[in-house]
Amino acid sequence: MLTAVTGINWGDEGKGRVIDLLAENADIVARYQGGNNAGHTVVTEQGKFVLNLLPSGILHPDVVCVLGTGMVIDLDHLAGEIRSIEERGIKISPAHLKLSDKATISLPWHRVQDGLEEDRLAKKGKAFGSTRRGIAYAYSDKYRKKTLRLGDLLHLDEERIRSRLHVILDSKNMELAGCYHQEPMSYEALLNWCYAQAAHFGPYICDAGAYLQAASNAGKRIVLEAQLGAMRDIDYGIFPYTSSSNTLAAYAPLGAGIPNVRLNHVVGVLKAYSTCVGAGPFTAEKAMPEAWMESLRKAGGEFGAATGRPRRVGPFDCVASRYGLACQGADKIALTKLDVLSGMKEIPVITGYTLDGKPVTAFDPTDDLDRMEPVVTMLPGWNCDISHCTLYNELPDEAKGYIEFLEKQLVHVIQFVSTGAEREQYLLKGTWL
Repeated sequence: MLTAVTGINWGDEGKGRVIDLLAENADIVARYQGGNNAGHTVVTEQGKFVLNLLPSGILHPDVVCVLGTGMVIDLDHLAGEIRSIEERGIKISPAHLKLSDKATISLPWHRVQDGLEEDRLAKKGKAFGSTRRGIAYAYSDKYRKKTLRLGDLLHLDEERIRSRLHVILDSKNMELAGCYHQEPMSYEALLNWCYAQAAHFGPYICDAGAYLQAASNAGKRIVLEAQLGAMRDIDYGIFPYTSSSNTLAAYAPLGAGIPNVRLNHVVGVLKAYSTCVGAGPFTAEKAMPEAWMESLRKAGGEFGAATGRPRRVGPFDCVASRYGLACQGADKIALTKLDVLSGMKEIPVITGYTLDGKPVTAFDPTDDLDRMEPVVTMLPGWNCDISHCTLYNELPDEAKGYIEFLEKQLVHVIQFVSTGAEREQYLLKGTWL
């Protein structure tokens, strides 16, 4: 069975929590896009883990994790992430972690170029809010055919690879010297870096697509893990304030390495309120006063898992969420962090937008989203702790009313609700996976 877990909004919806739960009964968890520009936070009995590149299934010893074809992989970052995980007692080996030979390498200069360009734009007040981790530049060079794939590290002695390295380096040095006045990088240093990475990661690199295909044919349970959310998709998101990859479930089999296999389920993850890291239009932050937003930010611990940046916050946005659900084609919905709202006497929900005083009911990323104003409906809060609730009927009536209001707005049943940060603090409503 093939299940994709995807974000419905701007990212940071709590996908890691859901994937960690599904991994308990999964054989494989595979990432299918993105790089180390976002993070998944998982809380276990061993503490809190923030994962950037490693799939959330890495915390389960019997689950095989895969970094798929559609990813861009910063190997220096991956080495550090593996090291930090192993220091906390999580064993990682080539039997436990597989890297697609077709995945793109995020080379050292991609981070450099990302930072230089963001600095240039920031001086003009035009910064994109990049994480400065080189993701856009790695994807750009992938589509220009001017970077390496992981499988190339296994063939560094071959003339075809060395010739490509020369071509790639010459091109990049021209860009960095001509545009940013940087010193050129040497071929010898690049080649030595590649040999060091090959020595370290060679045993992990394989035909991950063939591995996943065999697992699918054998009826294994495979979870495909997305990064970010629908609003950050390069084609369907709030361009240009997007990621540089396809975050949608439709891309999941392709990005994992098994384009011929169809998904059985799509789990769309929503937070019980809206959050956003980075730049771009975010109507929800106009809905309430700054003091309300700061209180919510503190209650929810809303700081980026990868960057530490304070997240922009606001009420649940039904307009944006309906669009995200349509993009992801989710048949299951997980609602996270409901407990964060427990201290509110009244809870705002965005049920529409207006533009120049006229109602707007459908989200369109090509519209003038910066000028949209939110229409807010206030719902009664429950003002009590719900972290002990493990059955839907144990929730206060107001909490059930909040969930059911969202269901009507989204025209979709919510099957999973998290009621606290701990692994077991959740409840199921309706048929789950």
